[in-house]
Amino acid sequence: MRTNKNIKILLVDDERSILQFLELGLIEEGFEVRSAQDGVSAIDVAKVFKPHVVILDVMMPGMNGFEVCRILKKPGNIAVIMLTAKGDEEDRMKGLDLGADDYMVKPFSFGELVARIHAKIRNQFPILSEDIVIGPFKIDDRRREIRFNENSLKLSPTEYELLRLLVINHGLVLSKSNILNKVWGNDFNKEENIVEVYIRLLREKLDDHKRTLIRTIRGAGYRLDIA
Repeated sequence: MRTNKNIKILLVDDERSILQFLELGLIEEGFEVRSAQDGVSAIDVAKVFKPHVVILDVMMPGMNGFEVCRILKKPGNIAVIMLTAKGDEEDRMKGLDLGADDYMVKPFSFGELVARIHAKIRNQFPILSEDIVIGPFKIDDRRREIRFNENSLKLSPTEYELLRLLVINHGLVLSKSNILNKVWGNDFNKEENIVEVYIRLLREKLDDHKRTLIRTIRGAGYRLDIA
């Protein structure tokens, strides 16, 4: 199994709730995570921590994210993903002109953020990027492909994120609300029954008609079992 333990992520945002949400999620994914709530602290942490990827908010008091990005991109090979509520084209262009590698607008899907982190790692730190092999599953984040018993599954982006989440957390019960937050994003306002729809689609693609692979735990959620 591949872990993300050698991949260092620095989170920079002045909203503590966002930091906590991202920190918990990324630590669960196996990343080594540090955080800062302002630009000056972020630069100090980066000097010691030497992150591979920085998730950087734009609108912060004092030194804004654009200035932090400019400073962080000077000395070395750091991937910067700008994460902000401001989504107009001028801000995106300014961030990219200053060296940002990617740009995401709040609200965002946590699953998409993880995918973009892996994309930056593949491009800038390929030695850290490997496949995840768990039982009959092989997850290739580079191609966003999952193989089951050596057969490539034809998955939509959402099916990919959901199955990846279940495989990575095999043996654990994941509630519908937890799955919604991880796959569709913290601000997704759809009904929880959309999870049931996608679980059914995955079962069909896995030939799991007896529901022995993806189990429904009544009143609790779903659990993927690997013998």
